[in-house]
Amino acid sequence: MILQALNRYYERLIEQQAEDVAPAGCSQEKISFEILLTPDGDVAQVNDIRDTSGKKPLPRMLNVPQAEKRTVGIKSNLLWDKTSYVLGVSNTSKRADKEHEAFVELHETVLAGEDDPGLQALLSFLRGWSPEQFEERGFPADMVDANLVFRMVGEQCYLHDRPAAQAVRARLLAGDAGKEAAASGVVCLVSGEVAPVARLHPSIKGVWGAQVAGASIVSFNLDAFKSYGKDQGYNAPVSEQAAFAYTTALNYLLRRGEHNRQRLQVGDTSVVFWAEAADAAQAAAAEDTLFAMLSPPADDASEAARVRAVLDRIAKGRPVTDLAPNLEPDTRMYVLGLAPNASRLSVRFWQVDTLGMLAGRIAQHAEDLLLEPLPWRTEPSVYRLVLATVPHREGAKPKADDAINIVIGETMRAILSGGPYPRSLLANTIMRFRADGDISGLRVALCKGVLARERRRDIRTSEEEIPVSLDKQSTQPGYLLGRLFAVLENVQRAALGGQVNATIRDRFYGAASATPASIFPVLLRNTQNHLGKLRKERMGQAVNLEKDIREIVGGLPEQFPRSLRIEDQGRFAIGYYHQSQSYFTRRDAAGDAPAEPTDIETEGADQ
Repeated sequence: MILQALNRYYERLIEQQAEDVAPAGCSQEKISFEILLTPDGDVAQVNDIRDTSGKKPLPRMLNVPQAEKRTVGIKSNLLWDKTSYVLGVSNTSKRADKEHEAFVELHETVLAGEDDPGLQALLSFLRGWSPEQFEERGFPADMVDANLVFRMVGEQCYLHDRPAAQAVRARLLAGDAGKEAAASGVVCLVSGEVAPVARLHPSIKGVWGAQVAGASIVSFNLDAFKSYGKDQGYNAPVSEQAAFAYTTALNYLLRRGEHNRQRLQVGDTSVVFWAEAADAAQAAAAEDTLFAMLSPPADDASEAARVRAVLDRIAKGRPVTDLAPNLEPDTRMYVLGLAPNASRLSVRFWQVDTLGMLAGRIAQHAEDLLLEPLPWRTEPSVYRLVLATVPHREGAKPKADDAINIVIGETMRAILSGGPYPRSLLANTIMRFRADGDISGLRVALCKGVLARERRRDIRTSEEEIPVSLDKQSTQPGYLLGRLFAVLENVQRAALGGQVNATIRDRFYGAASATPASIFPVLLRNTQNHLGKLRKERMGQAVNLEKDIREIVGGLPEQFPRSLRIEDQGRFAIGYYHQSQSYFTRRDAAGDAPAEPTDIETEGADQ
């Protein structure tokens, strides 16, 4: 299914003549230098063709004859390669002499009998070249180990683009196909046609964390993976053409660059997506829309507001056609998540659906996380959500290495499929509350999202809805206890002011949320002392806080629960957040800013 979809996408890219997409038999490679040859094979000039518009020169991407897949063997590319092969010069390879011999031998064999002046000039160059000439001729040092191509003096096209060179390449491909015995009756799993099977598939490059030389999504190298004595690619027969097509399409999707809106990096998972639409403009509009929904901009307030407005409209049932005139809700979308696994790639998730369905699920995800007041300025990405579950060190940002990558992939899968979030999100967040006392709005939103989605999917641990904002009618014990804890903390802050080194949240939050019966009676007794001091200084505030305590305690059972399940500890955090934020909302409405903002408020603003 994945390979078939990529194969169809490649065919559409070729029809649309998309840039950076290599035709059959070619591949896009990083080329840094060109050697200009005279008709008799002498070197007229060496040109640096790298892009120097940025701070650092970058190789130029060129279509060249398809690169050979190298593991430990020596295989030469046709009419281009790195300097160890072309010139026998390298700072990294210890077998540059043998690699150069392979390059010369290949071209002596395949170019024998060719009368094209350019190809004859290359043969003359190789016959007269020795690695010692590199320094003697003053070739640039930056050239070592870079890829290079050839061109004739006075001509614009590269040697590999000449018609005679393309004919040589076509004969080579046809010859390889013959060796595979096209008449063997092997059917390609992708195209369904009888065709020569690819023993090794081209490498896939650009997946974060994978080998720089590329990795494979289809490969076999151990007996445990083999079936009926079939080796390598013959275990899953894919034709040479189909293997080239799907890897070229995937490399195109994984291309680097700020203008690529078909790729996202979520932790260690490289996510690519594409649309199947009536025309290229419609497909691009669908891909841009999905990109904006999955990756809200963190530094553009107006764009973030626009994305939120779009999600709100979709959540209310408005069709995607209302968002832009060329958007079609039935546009088919493909989303693929790839993660590195040594020299291979793991498929983290694969989702195929319409744009309308995916947009609805992303909007539902935003609704599940919704808290009021909103604890962030821009919608949090999946990676940022999962980072909230890792340890927070004082004065330092959360470390990406602490995040569990499988949880990131499962969370993205839940968003795209509409399935339940991984339960470890809730468990890890509760654990972090107790470990570091950071009750941030983002963490509370995670608790709310997990519980709200489970309830919507009839995984109910309570008959009550999970509230978005402060719910004074709720009788759910966990939620009420969280509210009560926030009131008691506010009483302490009001009575002691700036003299508080550590509030009850810093000392008792974990125990209060897990075993309320052991903590709340003590906290309520101590609160009477704080209220007594507050009555002498600010009677009105003391009366209001006492009223809050009476209302909350009146809704609780006669006895405090001995313990709370993990779901109720999540509701405890939600109740605490709602009640704590309500005090700042009141002060803002009265025009008075709080003198001592809580950590929860400060963190929420920074998010």
